[in-house]
Amino acid sequence: MAQQACPFLAIDPSGQDLYDEISRIRAQGSAVEVELPGGVRAWWINGLELNKRLLAGPETSKDAFQHWPAWINGDISRTWPLAIWVSVRNMVTAYGTDHSRLRKPMAAAFTKRRVEALLPRVQEIVDRALDDLERIPEGEVVDLRAAFAAPVPHEVVCELFGVPPGEDGPRGALYRIISRFFDTAISLEDAQANGVELYGTLTAFLQYKREHPADDLTTALMAAHDEGSLSEQELMDNLILLLTAGFETTVNLIDNTVHSLLAHPDQLELVRSGQATWEDAIEESLRIEAPGAMSGLRYAVEDIEIEPGLTIPKGDPVVVSFAGAGRDPERHGPDAERFDVTRPTSRDHISFGHGVHHCLGRPLAMAEATAALTSLFDRFPRLALADPSRPPKRLRSIISTGHEELPVLLHGRDPGPEAEAEAETEAETEAGPRPRPEEAEAIRRLSGLGGTSGTRVPRA
Repeated sequence: MAQQACPFLAIDPSGQDLYDEISRIRAQGSAVEVELPGGVRAWWINGLELNKRLLAGPETSKDAFQHWPAWINGDISRTWPLAIWVSVRNMVTAYGTDHSRLRKPMAAAFTKRRVEALLPRVQEIVDRALDDLERIPEGEVVDLRAAFAAPVPHEVVCELFGVPPGEDGPRGALYRIISRFFDTAISLEDAQANGVELYGTLTAFLQYKREHPADDLTTALMAAHDEGSLSEQELMDNLILLLTAGFETTVNLIDNTVHSLLAHPDQLELVRSGQATWEDAIEESLRIEAPGAMSGLRYAVEDIEIEPGLTIPKGDPVVVSFAGAGRDPERHGPDAERFDVTRPTSRDHISFGHGVHHCLGRPLAMAEATAALTSLFDRFPRLALADPSRPPKRLRSIISTGHEELPVLLHGRDPGPEAEAEAETEAETEAGPRPRPEEAEAIRRLSGLGGTSGTRVPRA
């Protein structure tokens, strides 16, 4: 649980109580000062429209090197556990013309043609993962996040960026590194070691790609670097952005949507019966469980008047809360925390960003999630949570929103003796009254099913 540090609410770095914390923050006003992990204070933004405003306009920047005095002056240590979210130089942390310069080669590499060409391969990857699930013995509890939700996006993003196969190479290393990258409760030593391993892995990977160019996004980004559009550091850091965001958020989207549908069978039935679509379910999942709970820090470029009497001073850090905006009761009603695939406002969220920072990978993420979900529930129509009474443990993160594990039974739960007795009673009711013992014996004799004499009635 988060500890109250009056007058600041200290955010629990483990993220286990995140939505309750967001509710408490929302009750205090439109913008509230909180304490982030490591003792860094920032303004937490509440409400969908205010978050949209600060995402879309020039009032805030994500470039700490230009607009966060505490970072520039060294008041915030470079050993801060979340420092990598500030220190990277990519299109997400860039501002103004730098953002436009860095985003352009990304957009050119992430073309509609390239994404559409990948879709048949996405389905193949999904089908192969489902084939692996079918080999698991019936009745065995399966961690669906580890066995399905994670492997599918990991393989897709690795193919998109030309990461060579083999778990002993960069593909396996990136899987391990990214799983730790979003852990905001990680120790300083582990965070620093993970950062060193990340940059070392990417350095080796870029060397490999220079020797083995191909029709993939990494080669396209290296071409932009060679033309002078990206520095070596920007090339590296944009790869970090695309590999981590393209993987983790899609894993969470699949994980969260499966969990929400299984935890709310009535909503799953609406989709199966055609009263709602799979896209409706995915959009509602994006709203109520934003795969990324918050963006990296933003910084006030100028004094920002939120409302009369409330101003964020120039240079102060700001948290745009994707998770909080999705559950804004002013936009989504008093039941904003309820999963409802027929909700008219489901698509009004900022889980893929907003304005100039909207996510380039949205079409691919939606396609992956749609293929994964439709194929999963088609292949395993009795899919069920292993223990509906025990919510899965959340990831240790205030940035990444998902579960450490998603235990399921692929073929449903054993109905148990009580349910079997009830089913037997229903069958008896439909078939009529059970015959008395002497009647049953006569029936067996006449039908040749046995009896005391063992005789059979000859056929006519």
